Amino acid sequence: MKISKILIAGLLFVLSETAVFSQEKVEQWNRFEISLNHRIQGNGFTDVELRAKFYNADTTFLINGFYDGDNTYKIRFMPQEIGRWNYTITSNIKEFDNKKGYIECVRATGENHGIVRVADTYHFKYADGKQYYPFGTTAYAWIHMGEELQEITLETLKKSGFNKVRMCVFPKSYKLVHEEPLRYPFKIKKMTQDEEGNKVFLWDFERFDPEFFQHLEKRIDELSAQGIQADLILFHPYDKGRWGFDSMSEKMDVRYLEYITARLASFKNVWWSIANEWKFLKSKSVADWDALIETVGKNDPYGHLCSIHGPTSVYYDYTKPGLTHVSIQDEAPVLNSYSTATLRNIYKKPIVLDEVGYEGNLSQRWGRLSPEKMTNMVWNGVISGGYVTHGETYMYSGEKDTIFWADGGSLKGSSWKRISFLRNILEDAPGPLIMSDISRDLKTSSAGKGYYLVYFGEEMNESWIFSLPIKNGDKKRLQPGAKFKVDIIDAWDMTITADPQIFETRKVDGYRVFDKDMKEVRLPLKPYIALRITETD
Repeated sequence: MKISKILIAGLLFVLSETAVFSQEKVEQWNRFEISLNHRIQGNGFTDVELRAKFYNADTTFLINGFYDGDNTYKIRFMPQEIGRWNYTITSNIKEFDNKKGYIECVRATGENHGIVRVADTYHFKYADGKQYYPFGTTAYAWIHMGEELQEITLETLKKSGFNKVRMCVFPKSYKLVHEEPLRYPFKIKKMTQDEEGNKVFLWDFERFDPEFFQHLEKRIDELSAQGIQADLILFHPYDKGRWGFDSMSEKMDVRYLEYITARLASFKNVWWSIANEWKFLKSKSVADWDALIETVGKNDPYGHLCSIHGPTSVYYDYTKPGLTHVSIQDEAPVLNSYSTATLRNIYKKPIVLDEVGYEGNLSQRWGRLSPEKMTNMVWNGVISGGYVTHGETYMYSGEKDTIFWADGGSLKGSSWKRISFLRNILEDAPGPLIMSDISRDLKTSSAGKGYYLVYFGEEMNESWIFSLPIKNGDKKRLQPGAKFKVDIIDAWDMTITADPQIFETRKVDGYRVFDKDMKEVRLPLKPYIALRITETD
């Protein structure tokens, strides 16, 4: 496997009989990799035990190794703190056991902000403290398409403004996704054909195919180079017996999770999505899913973001500690600008609406949102203090057409541009949004003192009398005598126009504060208009 020099500071090296090895410098949150060679007579995936203890003065990480094929074993580590990290290897292979070494972790540079974690209960930050706002899209099976189409997908994502992509590890078989993948996660014992000419596989579930996972890693690294988080869907129901990856034994499910976490937990841009539409995997109960969530948590020493996604309006118990955030499929919370805020109050975790429907022209109701509708839903979710994932399902040449939602490729719609515009607005704000007064104001959000965002959605208004709720979420309340300027945002045309007036708050009137002269803002009598209101001297 060819490793990206940009993303991986750790060098590969081979252990000999020398007891101690050192690696001079590894950037914080980058990947350090130990490569070990040993010819084994049996099965390298099942017969070899390999792990390492990485430790400094305060912290210890226990890291599982894995077999990467061709008599090569690897251990990967993502240092969280600068300074020296010592390590000791333990293994049932004599040549590996009790080998020691150390690395020197240096401060991260450039766009290396580290792993994304939950911050301030409802939001996300990189490990270095930089705010992260997830503006994602969906391309379920893009890594299983032809190489040329995968390259087009990467180029599309680079230009799109998305910073997260939902993607399946296992290939997908669906009415609109017919392609046979180029690689498979397991070695093939035997392949035949049925009467209709379809491939029939007998898998060797005792042996993973390293080439499959090496390719997956290559694509995850390429996403990382573009600042994109890889939201990996570990299980899904879109197999229907074609490969059988949706009906593996409990033992094999666990071995798969142990293997993939050993390989990928050191990748700073990985999220774990335990399943997509978990309820449709009839072979698994809620107790089974709980056990798989626990397996991922136990084998991920860094605590990557982790959730599970259900069918429409089917909610898992997201209060469970193994789940870091809510990942749901439901249109209802974004049909208005406040329901997502209610979900926040229930779950006390970040709300990510990973499927509210897709912009497209399919006959299915979930795949025929207008671009205006898709854009409006994303705004509604963001105003409520949540996050909404985009998807696109345009089909022009029949069911074998490339559809971004499944295959990747090029974006044909127009909501993605408006979502990128919104991302810029949010990243320019002083912090993440919270509804100012959810019980009495259904349009106004705040990012703290002196910053408000008002969204009118599908309403069309000629004017707006300057008026803000006295309540400011959990921040300091608005006071009389504060001066504000107003920008008129056209969410569809992607324009921002400054109103020339300065507004000054007067004495509190009930639950609201008006301008002392009752000034108003002239609006363009169009839908999808927002106001950015910022305090000024």
